[in-house]
Amino acid sequence: MVFTSAMSAAGSLLAVVPAAAVLLLTVAAMPREAGAVAPLRLAVVRAALLSGAYAVLVVEVLGASHALTRPAFTVAWLLFLIAAATAAGLRWRRATHLGQPPVAAPVPVRAAPTVSAASRTVPVGAGVSGGGTDVAAPVAERDEPAPAPPRAGRGPAGLLAMAVDAWRTARPGERLLAGTVGGLVLVELLVALLAEPNNFDSQTYHLPKVEHWVAQGDLDFWPTAIHRQVTIPPGAEYLLLHLRLLTGGDHLYNLVQWAAGVVCLLVAARITAQLGGGRRAQLLTAFVLATTPMVVLQATSTQTDLICAAWVACAATLALDGLRRRTGWGTLLGLGAATGLTAVTKTSGLIAVGPLLVLWGLAQLRLARRDESAAAGEVRRSWPVGGLARTVGGSVLILVVAAVVVGPFLARVTAEFGHPLGPPRLRESIPMERHDPASIVVNALRIGHTAFDTPLAPLRRAGAEVIISGAEAIGVDPQDRAITFGRELFPEPAWYPDEDRVAFPLAGALAMIGAVIALARPRRIAPERAGSLRAYAVVVLTAVLLHTAMIKWQPWGNRLLLYAVVLAVPLAGLWLDALLRNRAGGRRTVATVAAVTVLATSALAGVLALSYGFPRRLVGAGSVFTTSDWDTRFLRRPQWADEFRWAATAVQDSGARRIGLVQQNDNWEYPWWLLLRQPDGSSPDLVALQSVLPERPPADPSSVDAIVCTGNRAACAKLVPAGWRLEFRGYVGYALPPGR
Repeated sequence: MVFTSAMSAAGSLLAVVPAAAVLLLTVAAMPREAGAVAPLRLAVVRAALLSGAYAVLVVEVLGASHALTRPAFTVAWLLFLIAAATAAGLRWRRATHLGQPPVAAPVPVRAAPTVSAASRTVPVGAGVSGGGTDVAAPVAERDEPAPAPPRAGRGPAGLLAMAVDAWRTARPGERLLAGTVGGLVLVELLVALLAEPNNFDSQTYHLPKVEHWVAQGDLDFWPTAIHRQVTIPPGAEYLLLHLRLLTGGDHLYNLVQWAAGVVCLLVAARITAQLGGGRRAQLLTAFVLATTPMVVLQATSTQTDLICAAWVACAATLALDGLRRRTGWGTLLGLGAATGLTAVTKTSGLIAVGPLLVLWGLAQLRLARRDESAAAGEVRRSWPVGGLARTVGGSVLILVVAAVVVGPFLARVTAEFGHPLGPPRLRESIPMERHDPASIVVNALRIGHTAFDTPLAPLRRAGAEVIISGAEAIGVDPQDRAITFGRELFPEPAWYPDEDRVAFPLAGALAMIGAVIALARPRRIAPERAGSLRAYAVVVLTAVLLHTAMIKWQPWGNRLLLYAVVLAVPLAGLWLDALLRNRAGGRRTVATVAAVTVLATSALAGVLALSYGFPRRLVGAGSVFTTSDWDTRFLRRPQWADEFRWAATAVQDSGARRIGLVQQNDNWEYPWWLLLRQPDGSSPDLVALQSVLPERPPADPSSVDAIVCTGNRAACAKLVPAGWRLEFRGYVGYALPPGR
């Protein structure tokens, strides 16, 4: 019986505790400073970072204490809930005492005077929760309706009033954008709740990690044939571990990535506001991102790319806050938490976090020089000592906080393999091993070809032939293992809506155009934020270039770029808004029609991905409404579903207690943890009979009561003791001693 699909009532209630704590923390984290851009979204960022860091540290502390148990995690979250409620209460009392709403109200838009469109400005984000007051942007239309002042209130009633006002004052196009985004998010939530975890990598190493921790009660490494179970950063799995222990199963696992997707949408829209975008630009950003098939599909998955993208986006929005004001202690702690959470989730995200922190540091130095120059009444030509010391100190604090979050994991990896990045096979499999300009160019072209793939096969073939011929002309083998992951061969179709590899040609093209204009003519997009916009575009471009110079091409490399897509889409939203804003002239009309057509196509792509995407879909074969829980888990490999059950039933009927595992590096282990659970629901006693960890020897086959195998029959037969009976069906097998 699969116990993970049946949660107890107590487990369901416990799962509400973290969600309630995060909501209360959002109230407590509302910014107090005047003029904060998108204050509610900033509060969400703060709450997400604090909650994420707390979740990671709870796992590390309880793991070091050998106390990864349900009671310990329950106590930890109840304490966090009490702390969040106390902080929210204090925030509420302080706001009430000062006569201010705990939730900041947006600044209303005043009626625009009847003057030329080029000269009329309104505060960016006005009329929407989260609009800024210190930046001006051109009004969209001469006849733009002026929203009435919002009804500022306290708590949920105030938020509802703000939402109603925003909807009432929105133009039809804005309502369509918001409705589409909201509809996609809600349907994704439905799919995330209905579908069982069925991501391929999750069956191999994401979810087995969690089960090993639960079985052991700590974070110590274990003998395994699948090195990724112990070498890949575990930040996302730490979050899943909380749900596993609180609920007793995996039914809510998909909600982690869904929540990360929501955070990405909110933060991308806030970044747009920070760069000078108004309400429509923010909605366009959210729309383009929400309809990107990779985002749609991963939002219902147990992959880790959206989680990484969310932490990177949080770092980006906090760094942008530092472009116009000196950074306080709270934001420094937030930047450190975002950096640490990115590192402990997926180290590739640091490719973007690094340039963002450099941008933040340079901006802080510039602000320090400006402030001291203003105080001295003269123009300084050198960096002020005080400002330099403060920036350096802040940078050190960011690194210290990041080290606290990711340090324990890196320490375990270093102790086990002698290197913080793991064994050589990991360090050589994904990172580029050649860095000469020709190899980097070829790698970048191949990554771009896969990222912009479309259903037009002739276009794909023609593009691939040009890249292959060009690579050979400059002396680079396009299939060189030093720049290509594993044994994969370029090109590989990536247009189909599969969560692991689907391309993003529309979002990518829009972001590329937006980046080019932001670099070349930023004032066309954000007249009052041209410098910030250009600097941000440089950071995004730098991150993409670094990615192509550091990460090998692979067929599923598009999902590794998801963090860059989230960072780049605000540039698309800003450009689209500028395009729609300037409608004068025939050329502008054609451009506007083209933009609307692209947006409609993007919406269609998102809807189709949600409806027919793989391996979770609403309609057709494999629908979440018509497919059983067990079969849903095996949609990637339906032929294996009965084989696992067949072998597990035979082993359970034999009365075996200690069971040996025989598998290869990319085999599915997670089904064994589901099928072989003890009658009381506790973890089975599974031990590996192979190990790729030099200091972790495997168990002796003679010490187990039964053996289960996946993959290669010959490899299994070599480990089966003499006289045992070995049975095999295609992919799965088992072995029992005489008399069982």
